[in-house]
Amino acid sequence: MTPVTSTRPTTQYLDRGSDVISYDVQGEGPLVLAIPGMGDLRATYRFLTPQLVAAGYRVATFDLRGHGESGVDFDRFDDVAAASDAVALLEHLGGPATVIGNSMGASVAVIAAAERPDLVERLVLTGPFVRNVPMAPGMGVAMRTALLRPWGRRVWRMFHRKMFPAQVPADYPDYRDRLLASLTRPGAWRAFQQTTRTSHQPAEDLLGQVHVPTLVVMGTADPDFKDPAAEANLVAQRLGGSVVLVPDAGHYPQTEFPDLVGPAVVEFLTA
Repeated sequence: MTPVTSTRPTTQYLDRGSDVISYDVQGEGPLVLAIPGMGDLRATYRFLTPQLVAAGYRVATFDLRGHGESGVDFDRFDDVAAASDAVALLEHLGGPATVIGNSMGASVAVIAAAERPDLVERLVLTGPFVRNVPMAPGMGVAMRTALLRPWGRRVWRMFHRKMFPAQVPADYPDYRDRLLASLTRPGAWRAFQQTTRTSHQPAEDLLGQVHVPTLVVMGTADPDFKDPAAEANLVAQRLGGSVVLVPDAGHYPQTEFPDLVGPAVVEFLTA
């Protein structure tokens, strides 16, 4: 497995008017922007980033609104709002870029690519939610109820761990503590709950307007999908992209199996 790095990149902040988005930049070369999913941190790319930097890329990662070190005083926390943050950061850093999106971050990436094709030249979507995947009746209500106080953070702690069915990285206890600590900030849990209510319909509506090379990376044991391989192929077909299936991986293949995902992403970027 890719070794855990002991140093953390310097956090920078992008003013978005009502609050700020936290981000970091590492490396030199063509720009890659990596977007985490709901309830996660930009450090979900802590194993992928060094591989991309070593391959000659400048990698920026940012925290979603209300997550990590980003502000909580926004009035919207949905896919469209997050896509506007991604576009603003690309403009600030000087795109065009390859945009990587995990989970909800995949919807954010798709919307940015559709709305600003001048800023997005490739997409890498891992464990992608780019549509409202059918759920069992009542499942959405049950999840929102489970995330209420006072038990909500404990539920998310258990849920997040289940997204790694094969293995967790060596630093997972520390990472989990950082994740939960970020959600205890004043206003952060409210922001997270609002994020869980986002619809991915805006991303699905724009799939036909995205015309860039796309790689879909999916864990074959991703608990968020009834048939992960089928979902990956559906997304790739609608975007004219290709698929990499990661055996036994869950919802965070870039973290669970970075030594498989990293080379696949680098090969895609250099093809």
